[in-house]
Amino acid sequence: MRIWDINPQRLCRNHLLGDHRELHAIWSVLVNGKQGYARHPETLRWKGKLKALYGRHELLVTEMSGRSYRHRSPLAKQQGTGMARQRALVDTPGEQVRILRSKRYQCDV
Repeated sequence: MRIWDINPQRLCRNHLLGDHRELHAIWSVLVNGKQGYARHPETLRWKGKLKALYGRHELLVTEMSGRSYRHRSPLAKQQGTGMARQRALVDTPGEQVRILRSKRYQCDV
């Protein structure tokens, strides 16, 4: 479970779509009170920062649209409350790039 903090333009297809999928999972935990991954560090760092999570979603959707992917899972904007910026990181952006490069689907990050 991870939401990347690097520019979505740098993500390959697999990581872009995975980031989007996991963002929806975290959103569901935070907004709908789902229990799965509720105590995961990545989920906890977004608690109280739905506005920032919504903003990340919009960045992902913009990139997906730019690549001609169909997006059919909007988030409810009225839910986008709380802090507008995410300052807490699990890993630095440099470390995130290293992690992405080591994964099975290699991105040109």
